[in-house]
Order: sequence, then structure tokens, then C-alpha cells
Amino acid sequence: MPDGPQTAVNRLHYPFTAVVGLGNLKLALILNAISPRTGGVLIRGEKGTAKSTIVRALAALLPPVTVVTGCRFSCDPADPDPECPDGPHGAGHSASVRPARLAELPVGASEDRLIGSLDLERALTEGVKAFDPGLLAAAHRGVLYVDEVNLLHDHLVDLLLDAAALGTCYVERDAVSVRHAARFLLVGTMNPEEGELRPQLLDRFGLTVEVVASRDPVERAEVVRRRLAFEDDPGAFAIRWADEERALAARIADARARLRQVALPDAALRQIATVCAAFGVDGMRADLITAHAALAHAAWRGGTEVTADDIREAARLALPHRRRRDPFDAPGLDEAELDDLLKRSAEDPDPGPDGHGPDDGGPDGGGPEGRGPDGGGPDGRGPDGGGPDGGGPEGGGRGPEPETLLDGQDAGGPRAEAPGTGPESPGPPEGDGRPVANGPAPAQRTAQAGETYRVRPITVPGLGTGSPGRRSRARTSYGRVSGSRVPAGRLTSPHLSATLRAAAPYQRERGRTGPGLIVRPGDLREAVREGREGNLVLFLVDASGSMAARQRMGAVKGAVLSLLLDAYQRRDKVGLVTFRGSGAELVLPPTSSVEAGAVRLRALPTGGRTPLAEGLRRAAEVLRVERLRDPARRPLLVVVTDGRATSGTDADVHRAAALFTHVAAVVVDCESGPVRLGLAVRLAARLGGEAVRLERLAAGGLHDLVRERRKAA
Repeated sequence: MPDGPQTAVNRLHYPFTAVVGLGNLKLALILNAISPRTGGVLIRGEKGTAKSTIVRALAALLPPVTVVTGCRFSCDPADPDPECPDGPHGAGHSASVRPARLAELPVGASEDRLIGSLDLERALTEGVKAFDPGLLAAAHRGVLYVDEVNLLHDHLVDLLLDAAALGTCYVERDAVSVRHAARFLLVGTMNPEEGELRPQLLDRFGLTVEVVASRDPVERAEVVRRRLAFEDDPGAFAIRWADEERALAARIADARARLRQVALPDAALRQIATVCAAFGVDGMRADLITAHAALAHAAWRGGTEVTADDIREAARLALPHRRRRDPFDAPGLDEAELDDLLKRSAEDPDPGPDGHGPDDGGPDGGGPEGRGPDGGGPDGRGPDGGGPDGGGPEGGGRGPEPETLLDGQDAGGPRAEAPGTGPESPGPPEGDGRPVANGPAPAQRTAQAGETYRVRPITVPGLGTGSPGRRSRARTSYGRVSGSRVPAGRLTSPHLSATLRAAAPYQRERGRTGPGLIVRPGDLREAVREGREGNLVLFLVDASGSMAARQRMGAVKGAVLSLLLDAYQRRDKVGLVTFRGSGAELVLPPTSSVEAGAVRLRALPTGGRTPLAEGLRRAAEVLRVERLRDPARRPLLVVVTDGRATSGTDADVHRAAALFTHVAAVVVDCESGPVRLGLAVRLAARLGGEAVRLERLAAGGLHDLVRERRKAA
């Protein structure tokens, strides 16, 4: 690898080989460096686990890129893009070599920054249509890194999906029509506690790795030791690891050159198809990604053809995130089942349609989890040639996985209960609501959640200015242009035609003689865009005995889970307050992770009295604090109750409801039985909101949808 600029990259960032442990993550990044067709890497993990550090260090290991001199779009001189905006590039153009680029896409980036836009300065001063390229052009033939990719705005996700799928960036805006190549290695990092990734973008990542901090004191001490040495003298630290960096970069370059000579036998291809079919992944992308990763792994270890070990390593990284069926599922892969499938497919070259042999009943999943080579090369060591080799924090890709038994049942699943003995069976009746002196604490029961479903549209009235999302109407930095205005401060989103119209009538008196347009600051106009925002959806759930006694809590949990799923799809923040017994509890502080809300809700016990007023006061306090933290995000209060209040007085409830001024509210009425008192409807009126019967929460037919859309508008 040449010195010079590449060495400078080494000294700017923490060296790749100096990162302690993280064998699976290193392997996934190296496989993508060898074969960009592997499709990128999604790195999931808790904060402070060197996710960003190791990604930024990757660029120094990539082979240098030969480009057409002066081309802003990094065209390859051997195969220039015929539609390059800086082209055409003929045979006479000179070539130059530069290091591979790492382009970073900030979460708050604008659409113009990502795809490029009209060069407004040249358009206004020279009267020409010139294109100013964005980050997709900068990332071509390099790495596009998105930190906190799960928080990326939806409009940027859509653009990223198009570019990743086509390998091309199309720009049709502001009188500009441009197409240029955009093939890049997509690397994203995320903390699952802050919310999950949209399924469409999740599937675009070829490989995924779950990382956690090591619990080994020796390894943790070594991490701190190296980091302190780097912070004390980055240059000396980089020089100390320069030999390892050069050796690893050379090995990646050799593997990339050897990749075309690696064979994929039909037997290995059938094994890949068997594994993907047996694990029930959607579509064919999993098969293709697994094949590319297996080929890269074979080249990495110096092999000439793909073996079962290569397929195993590829499947461990390519399949876990493709097995999710909804946002509440935890990604994961049973490695014992994977080993069994590979063994059976090797013994039986003609597997049945279910991915298993004709005479067996499928893998039993028993026994200890299988362990294969970690992909660190023929000697079985990690990709950096030293230190932990993947048997540390990530443990061969297993790592700690989120809970899968979320309902509190045992591994046998839900059990049939005799009438009156199930988890929702009523406890002692609440009677007249008088407290029982020195009585036993109310029994806690955990009801199993009902099935989820698509809920009817619920929006916050008016026009907001909050974070981009998909729930309520808002003025945002993206979306359709609804008008123009004089900018109040710095011009961020120019409205070209409105600016030209404002300047056009004054060209004669301003003395214009040439082709350029004379524009004064007062002529500038910015676009007013209307899109959708995400809201803070705070659930206030009645978990008292009155809910459990009427066999309603299972249906209530199913309804709230459905609302949580809707909040995930609409990019909301969610919070959960429950009230039962003698008070209210903030079970889930406002967060973007609906998975955390689902876990807390499913484990929620029920029973006791109904302190409705205390629940309302606790919810009002949560909204007050969140308004200080994020004043632009509008709240939506969803109260799930039957309206009964057996702790406190009606006046207490009335005073607590008065705390919710300028807060949109929906009361899900859970009252049942032949005689209904309409208490939830009265509560909705006090909150200035709408009451929705529990059984009518599900989205209805076309008539209901049209009615809701008209109401939202």
C-alpha cells in the first residue's frame, strides 16, 4: 500500500488492528472490503463499544482508487461512466491514484447534502445550470457511513434505498436533471435502545453484527490502556501499529485480487439455498448476499473454492436480521440449527422443499451451540492476527440476545387454563372502593397480550414543526413545496422560481446588461414545505383490578401493542405510564425504542384499585418535562381505561384532567358489559379529546378511512 495520503489517514483515526476483540465485526468489514457486492454492514450495539471508531479506521485499509483526474464523481479511467456530469472522459484524460474515501452522512443532513443540488451561486451570477454533487457522489467507490442510521429521516432513507438498489443517483429537481454512478459500501451503526430500523433499509445491509462490551476485566483494561495511549500521542500510536495495518491491508488487497478465481460449486450453492429456505427469510437477497460473503471468506482464508465453513461464517452474518417478522422480534440465528442444516445438506445433496432431507423431521435444535472457525484465516486467529478472535464479547456471533419470552410464559408457550384460573381471572371485587385497613397487598397478575392489528389513523390536529415522521401534518425541511416566503434568517432551502420572479421586474433599473441575473438579498425566497412529523405518544394505561376483573387486560395489551407498532411505523417517540393500587408509575420514559415499550407492557402486572387522578397527574408531569427537552415535538396522550376511579374523588380527576392544556388526547374506552356508564367518554370530554371504543380501534373499511382523513385535514 502506498505511503503518503494513506499514512495520513492512519494517523487521523484509531488503527483498525488496535481495536481489542470484536472479531465478528472485523470479519464483516473485511469481507465487504474484499467484495463490495457483500452489501455493507449494519452494526448493532450499545453505546461505547467502538462502533464508530472501527468504521472510521476501515478506510485506511481499503485499496487506493484510480480516478480520472479532476472528475468530481470518481470515474474509473478504465471504465468511465458515459453519463458522468463531468464527462465525457475520453482516452486522453489523465489518471491519478487517491485513497478510498469515507463519506459520513449526518443524521440531520438535508436532501441537498445527500444527493446534490443546483449550484445556486453560479445559477444566479452566471446564468448557467451547474450541479453541485452531494455525499453519494463523494462515496462512489468508497464507504458511506451513517452513524445512528436508525434515526435517519425517512426522506433520506428513501433516497438512500434508491441509490443502494440501483448503484446510481438520479437528481430531478430545481431545473437540474443529472444521473451519476453511486456504488459504495454502506456501513451503518445503531443503538437498538433508540429504536429499530425500517425493514426496507434493514434488508439493504448485507451483513449485521451485534456488539457488546466485554465483561472480561483484563480485556476491558487493555481497551482503556490503548485508548489512553492513542489520546496521549496519536501519531506515535499509529506508528506503533503501522506494521500490522500494512500487513492487513496487503492481505485484503491479495484476497480481493484472488476473489475472481474462487469457485462456488453446485453443492455449496445448494447448501446456501437450503439454509436460507430453512430459516424462512424473505426474497432471494439473502441467498445472493450469503453467496457473495462465502466467496469473500474463501478468498480471505486463501482457498480456491467455497466450503461449508465459508457458508457457515457467511450465514451467521447475513441471515439474523432477515428473520425478523415485525419490529418486536429479536434478530438472531440458532447456530446449532445452522450446523445441523449444513451437515444434513452435505449428506443429502437433494434436500426436500422444506430444506431438510426426505426422511428427517428437520433439525431438532438441541445440544450445545456449534462453533466453527471465526473467519480469521487458516490459523484460526482473528483478522488482525492477534488478540481476541471472536470468542470474546461477541462469542461467535451469539452475544446476549434480547428476550424472546416476552409474555412471562414458559418455553411451552401459552397454556389452556380452566375457567377462572387463567392469568386474567378476576381477583377480589373492588366493591364500593373503600380502602381495606391492614389488608393483604393486591395480587399481581400478568395477562397475556392479544393479537396485534392495524389501528385506525390517529393524528394531532393542526400544523406542527417537529421532527420528521409519518403521523401529523407539519412544516418540515422536506416534503412537497406548498409555497414560498421571505427568509427570517439564513437561507437554507431556496425557492428558485420565486426568487427569480421577485428579482425579474427590477433588472432594467438595476442596469443589467449581460446574461447574468442581478439579485439583491431582498429578492431571496425560501421554500415552504409540508410533510409529516413524528409525535410523542404517551400511553396512560389502567392496570387496575377493574380491567383484569372483566377479562379485558389481554385485549388491552394487544391494543396498546398495536398502537406501539403504529408508532414505530410513524417514527414517533413513545412513553408508558401505568396506574394501579395506590399510585402511578412511569414504566417507560419517552424513547424511540418501541421494543422496550413492548417488553415492559407484556410483563405489566394488573390488580388493585384505580387511581385515575394520580395517573393523569403523572402523565402531565412527564409531558411537562418532555416539553422542556423537545419543545417542537407535539404530544399525543392515549389513555387506555374503562373510566372507573376507585381511588380519589371525581373532583380529583377533574382537576388532573385540567392539566392537559393544548395536548391532543384520545381515550380508548375499555368498558364492557350490558350496562355501561360512559365514564371514559366523560373523561375524553374533560381532556378535550376523542373517545374510541376498544373494539373500534382497528382500522375499518374505506368509508372509515375517508372519514378519518377528512377529520385529520
